[in-house]
Amino acid sequence: MDFSLMGKKVLVTGSSSGIGLGIALTLKEMGCQLVINGRSTQKLKLAADCLPDSLAVIADVSSPAEAQALISQAVEYLGGLDAVVCNVGSGVSVPPGSESFAEWQRVFSANLWSTTNVVESSKKVLSESKGNIICISSICGIDTIPGAPVTYSVAKAALNAYISGISRPLGNQGIRINGIALGNIMFPGSVWDKKTSENPEVVEAMLRAEVPLGRLGTIDDVAKFVSFIMSDNASFTTGAVFVVDGGQIRR
Repeated sequence: MDFSLMGKKVLVTGSSSGIGLGIALTLKEMGCQLVINGRSTQKLKLAADCLPDSLAVIADVSSPAEAQALISQAVEYLGGLDAVVCNVGSGVSVPPGSESFAEWQRVFSANLWSTTNVVESSKKVLSESKGNIICISSICGIDTIPGAPVTYSVAKAALNAYISGISRPLGNQGIRINGIALGNIMFPGSVWDKKTSENPEVVEAMLRAEVPLGRLGTIDDVAKFVSFIMSDNASFTTGAVFVVDGGQIRR
């Protein structure tokens, strides 16, 4: 299989740290030309230092205007756009049963509007390149995960439905869109990094009971899957949400 992405022009949103930065680093190693994005000037500068010859753009893509400005800057810098990775999102919210209207709005803004705004802003240029979109989602949008915030789970379920529903009109323009529903991913500063440091025995017990592969996922697991979906090896795939969770969910 040829996974060559050499020369592909790619935007990765939410890529100043964590999973997004890991995806960007892998794509850079594969020869992609990159634009990265975040909201923190300091974190984005540190990320840019790891990605020479890449453009770093501060933007809050939950705002339609800022999402459009980001796409415009990416197209100007790269001379076009072949793929977009929509990675902005956050699982931080209130405990189940404590939801408020303001919290619903905040969580949907981070986990749904951040993607829909970028898709709407990029579809014209992606139709010209017959490009593709990859959305980072969560198994919380597919299964009921005990203790997971209801707001986050519903927002990710909505994102998964959006990927499926929008795939037809985008497909008519030659654009593919797919999602990756992630399970428990370990990286420095993550929830699982903290939990493992505080109580490794509890984490090990959870993995034995809930995850058939018996381990946490890594950024490398995610980034390599992104590169596969982005490549021509997945050229007949759109509207799908792939589960990358070590076998945790039962559906």
